[in-house]
Amino acid sequence: MHLNGLFNPNPGLRLAAVFTLCLGMAFPAAAATDIESSVVKVFAMMRQPDLSRPWLKPQATEVTGSGVVIEGKRILTNAHVVSYASEIQIQGSQGGDRLSAKVAFVAPGIDLAVLTLDDEKFFTSHPPLARSSALPDTKDAVLAYGFPTGGQTLSITKGIVSRTEFVSYNFPTSGLRVQIDAAINPGNSGGPAVVGDKMVGLAFSRLGNAENIGYIIPNEEIELFLKDIADGRYDGKPAFFTDYQVLGNPALRAYLKLPDDTRGVVVNSWPGEGDGSPLKKWDVITKIGGTPIDDEGDVTVTANLRVRFTYLVQKRTVNGHVPFSIIRDGKALDINVPVTADRPMLIPNLHGTYPPYFIYGPVVFSIATQPAVQGIMQHPELAALLSLMRSPLITERGSRPSREHEELVMVSSAFFPHPLAKNYSNHMGAVVASVNGTPIRSLSHLVEVLRDLKEDSVVIEFEGRGIESLVFPRKEMLAATDAILTDNGVRAQGSAELLRVWNAKAAH
Repeated sequence: MHLNGLFNPNPGLRLAAVFTLCLGMAFPAAAATDIESSVVKVFAMMRQPDLSRPWLKPQATEVTGSGVVIEGKRILTNAHVVSYASEIQIQGSQGGDRLSAKVAFVAPGIDLAVLTLDDEKFFTSHPPLARSSALPDTKDAVLAYGFPTGGQTLSITKGIVSRTEFVSYNFPTSGLRVQIDAAINPGNSGGPAVVGDKMVGLAFSRLGNAENIGYIIPNEEIELFLKDIADGRYDGKPAFFTDYQVLGNPALRAYLKLPDDTRGVVVNSWPGEGDGSPLKKWDVITKIGGTPIDDEGDVTVTANLRVRFTYLVQKRTVNGHVPFSIIRDGKALDINVPVTADRPMLIPNLHGTYPPYFIYGPVVFSIATQPAVQGIMQHPELAALLSLMRSPLITERGSRPSREHEELVMVSSAFFPHPLAKNYSNHMGAVVASVNGTPIRSLSHLVEVLRDLKEDSVVIEFEGRGIESLVFPRKEMLAATDAILTDNGVRAQGSAELLRVWNAKAAH
């Protein structure tokens, strides 16, 4: 599935929303004026990261989205509307002055953010919009409010609820997602979707170029987010990261010696090292929090709604644990499984941060990130080539960090023009294996190794096959770096944390 976003401050976060007119539907009467006064237009000056030139922060550009006033003199919007924003302003639905806003909390995984205003007098005439406590039903008529492109004033458009699912948002975060039968255009991201006179969710995305497939974040996810930040900190959604498989195959059931009436899912692999999970391979999970799981891994939520059992993790977690009923070696057991909000990734998401970098001679090093890999995957020929070369960017995409590999260090850019790089091919995207025979664990470790070298030559070798090794004269590399930075208008040799590592050589 490909999600096209309103903004693209992070290539792994392609999100947008607005609902276009669908004629002929009957909608319940609503206090339209009150609803409209709760909707705002959001203006953000963004500096998106340049993954191929991580030392740059491109010129800020203004983008717009939508938001809605909620209780506590706050404004709710999408995280992707305000990610990488150096300045944020809001404007009421009837126009007027723009007011400065700032991000109080942001949850990139579930794509939600809360803004606050310095001038809270705005909320006197712009009350919070009431939220429904129930999920919308299939075929419910929905009004979507916001500021799509093509005009300056508030737009109100129509759609119906098509279905509700529990899906991945921005890995590793999953959540409920409501699909509506409406076309989508850029500009309404962060605007409320309303059934009757109450908000049922926040518009946020669309499915590729498909027609009449738009998505909203339902109130249940919004309430979890707001409850999380009530203590002044966002901790994230607890989730179940153990791999499992469905139990429908007869041979699999026979191998596990399961009675015909046993339903559930099978633990497919050992949990991550050190996560303390009591689950073991071949355990059959039959219930979560007392709710039966079927052979497809689904649970019944309402008479008309079945979703993946992992949905109940966010509802059944108590003190970081979820109760499971399992069958192990033919015996029924009840266990408490620890769950966390974070799944450490060898190739992480940026989540609103800029990638670190370090320049050594004509070579630019950074780390592999999900946005970079997702950019590669959009070019099938390049992805196929990297797969053939057994590049870790492909083979380790879902792996966790380890002691040997805390992160993947890669050449992020083409070499700067310089005689030191003469006759070397383009190594952009190559993952560093070792420097002078020392295996590289992380970018900071690479900087340490380069800092402490005493040999005459610098030998850089790469993961995978078919990638030439690089050999440079060490003293010439050190001498050339400042001139390369000056010639190419680069302000700093590396990001701040890496320069601290590099400059620590004075302490030796």
